[in-house]
Amino acid sequence: MVDRRGSGRLRAVDLAATAGVSVQQVRNYVDLGVLPPVERTPSGYRIFTDAHARALAVARSVADGHGWTRTREIMTAVHRGDLPTALASLDAGHAELDRERAEIRMVLGAFETVVGSPRRPTAVPRRAVRVGVVADLVGVRTSQLRLWEARGLLRPVREAGTGYRVYDEAEQRAAQVVALLRRGAYPFEIITAVLDEMRTTGSPQRVRAELARREQELHRRSRRRLAASAILHDYLCQLAG
Repeated sequence: MVDRRGSGRLRAVDLAATAGVSVQQVRNYVDLGVLPPVERTPSGYRIFTDAHARALAVARSVADGHGWTRTREIMTAVHRGDLPTALASLDAGHAELDRERAEIRMVLGAFETVVGSPRRPTAVPRRAVRVGVVADLVGVRTSQLRLWEARGLLRPVREAGTGYRVYDEAEQRAAQVVALLRRGAYPFEIITAVLDEMRTTGSPQRVRAELARREQELHRRSRRRLAASAILHDYLCQLAG
């Protein structure tokens, strides 16, 4: 294959090869605005240049950090000269990571509240009990338990024959966790996340390990996003140059 980049003009197949994508994908990028507009030869063939190769490399780097959906938004805005929209989309991507990081910390804090609470060892009946017993156990009204159930926080089953709600030992513990965290003013979405972790992992050590793993993955995503933003900044400087 002849490398035509030194001449300043590229065939679509050459440009596609530089990024490991198909020729059709390159054409799609042009149509979407991910790549700059192209000129055509008198016979109608697209003319690609080093500028398109540079834009394609930037787009793939940005996608590694921000994903293709946001990359399309950013690159399209850049190539139509709409820098405010491109920056707003970029900022939204970084804000998403900030929200995820804050949520992980809130979940971990809520979990540590549960584990470290002196109320946690409260004995619960080893048999399944009805809603009134659970309400007395955690210190709330039965209507509150029903509200938590409606929100998906609690999962009592129905007693055969009577249809009464009954809570096994695990759901009694869950009711204690909800009551404790609500007293701490934690929002329902955080409580849901804590319960999901506890039901999935089954032990405090595994909950901590899973949350730590998610935080490390978030750090890696943040670094990739930062690197992508730096590459985009250089590209904007080149365009403005």
